[in-house]
Formats: sequence, structure tokens, C-alpha cells
Amino acid sequence: MRILIAPDKFAGTLTAVEAAEAIAEGWRSVSPDTECDLVPLSDGGPGFVEVLHANLGGRRVSCSVTGPLGEPVTADYLLVGEGTLTAYIESAQACGLHLVPSEQRDPERATSYGVGELIDRAVAAGARTVVVGLGGSATNDGGAGMLAALGAQPSAQLCSGGAALARLSGAPDLSAARARTDGVTLVAATDVDSTLLGIHGASAVFGPQKGADADQVQRLDAALTTFALATDPAALREAPGSGAAGGLGYGLLLLGGTIESGVARVLGTVGFSGYATSADAVITGEGSFDFQSLRGKLPHGVAKVATEYGRACLVLAGNVAVGRREAVAAGITETYSLVDSAGSVEAALAQPAAELRALAAQVARRWRR
Repeated sequence: MRILIAPDKFAGTLTAVEAAEAIAEGWRSVSPDTECDLVPLSDGGPGFVEVLHANLGGRRVSCSVTGPLGEPVTADYLLVGEGTLTAYIESAQACGLHLVPSEQRDPERATSYGVGELIDRAVAAGARTVVVGLGGSATNDGGAGMLAALGAQPSAQLCSGGAALARLSGAPDLSAARARTDGVTLVAATDVDSTLLGIHGASAVFGPQKGADADQVQRLDAALTTFALATDPAALREAPGSGAAGGLGYGLLLLGGTIESGVARVLGTVGFSGYATSADAVITGEGSFDFQSLRGKLPHGVAKVATEYGRACLVLAGNVAVGRREAVAAGITETYSLVDSAGSVEAALAQPAAELRALAAQVARRWRR
């Protein structure tokens, strides 16, 4: 038997690489003759660079950039290829919510400036294509900070967080930022389809997750509206995905970038279909398998490929909140919960790798019958 093991991260407990290794170890403990292909995955959020490095190799470059509240943070970007280089950037490494203690979270102040610094470093290193994975951000500044880091003016207002955008008195000058990325293909990789503004926009949908109360959500949406009206004659703010990562998707569109499905981009880049054709079954997973997982997130993308090649697709997740009927309709053969197998949330969180190995062993026994 040959299985393809392709999980996302288990947020807060295991990286995608660690999860893939735990599943493989558990399966082999029961069925040592099974061939396991480990292909850890990401949808563009946290873990994006690590996953692509594990699959593609390349050179990881570490540098110090500006964090979401202005403090220096260490972030990596990945360079792949020879001659014509492609850079992969994970926005969460520069402006991620995990970088801000819960009591200090304030999307009115948080800036995406560090993402622009990463793009600038990658371009300086020779990258002609820059793919920015969006997700897990602490910011709500429409990508203004990122633009400021690339030379947009007035820098003082653009790099000071979402609230400062309300004080713009005219159209920002983006010419230097556009010149800095001239000739570079920019891609925003995300599976968030929110637009920049309104009830389905960056502020309303994701602001509360970043610490914004109801009043702050209204102020942030008004500030982004001011920014959009000053920068966007082409209605880019209405593009699906423009609201991703607090509007970073919009900022990249202003530079002539495109928005692509993060799952599709990663699956295509690692050659996932080639692995699926030779597998007898596909195993994927994530921390919480819920209704959002069926709306284009990674397990849904993996299941779509598995179904295309007639392969069983199993989901091993920290918690399963999707009914069997909905899962089967999405191409998922069976789902298994780490919380159920461990006996409690506390037990699952205490030893996530060990519990995931044990769950994979249980599934292997079932599938060997």
C-alpha cells in the first residue's frame, strides 16, 4: 500500500511538517511495509515558507524586519530556482497575530510595513516573481504599511496602522513603490474571498479576531474607505481576496499584483497531482475541520484532487465539526478526531504529536482489515 500524507498545520500545536511526520510514524508502526509520501501543505497562511522549503528545497533567507507594532522581528523568505528566481514570502512572519501578545492587540495601530521590507529584500536578491502568502495577520491597514516600506508617500501616515489612514488628505504617491516592483510578478496567495470594505470586508469579518471592538470595526472600515477612495479608481477594492490579511491583498493589487488561490498555488507548485496518481489513499488534516474547511480551505482542495483520481481521502483533525454527509459531498471518505481519540481537548493538546501518532495507528489498523 502507498499513502500520500498531506496535512496543513495544526494551529498552535504542530507545524504541517511535524503533523505529516507524526501521521507517517503512527501508520508505519502498524503497517511497516506501507510506502508513505510526505507532502506537508499550506494555504498561504502561517507555515507557508516552511512547507514550500520542505517540498522544493531552495534557499531560506533570514532577516530582521519591522513587526506589527514597530518592534524588530526575524522573518524568512524562500528563494527557489536558478537564473530566474521566485521568492515566497509569508506575511504572518512579519505582521502575524501570533507576534502580538493578546493584551496588546490593536488593529488600529498594527502595520504591514515588514511585509514590504521582505518584498524589497527579495527583489534586491534577484526575485522576478514574488508570491506572498496571506493569512494570520494582526493588521488592518489595507497594505498601506507594505507600500510605505517600498517607498510610497506620505510614509508617516501609511506606516502607522489602519486608523491613521482616516487622516489622509489626498491621494498617496505610489510611484516609488511601483517603480521598485516594476518588472516583478506579484502574486497574493490566499483562500479568503473577502473584499476590502463593508459587511463582508476586512474590518468586519476579521477585525474582531484581531482585537477590534464594534466601534473600532466601524472606524477601521471608514479609514479603509478613505484609503480606497484615494488610491483606487479601478474599484480594486471590490475584488475577491482584496480584504485578505487586513487588506494586504488590496495593497498588492495596487502594485499590479494578482490574487490566486493559496491552496491551488501550493498544490500546483509541489506537483501534488503527481503524488496522488500513485497513491492508494490520501490523508490530510488540520487543527479544526469545520464548515470553513469546506469553503476552499486546504482539506477541500486535497479532497478535490483525490476525487479526481479516484482515491480515498481521509481527514485526521484536532477537532471535527463537519457531519458525515457534508464531508462525503466534498469528496472526503472518512474523518477522525484527535480530541475524540485522546478523550479530551486537554489530553489532545498536552501531547499533540503522540496523540496524532496514536490516531494514525488506529486508522491504519482499520484500513488494513
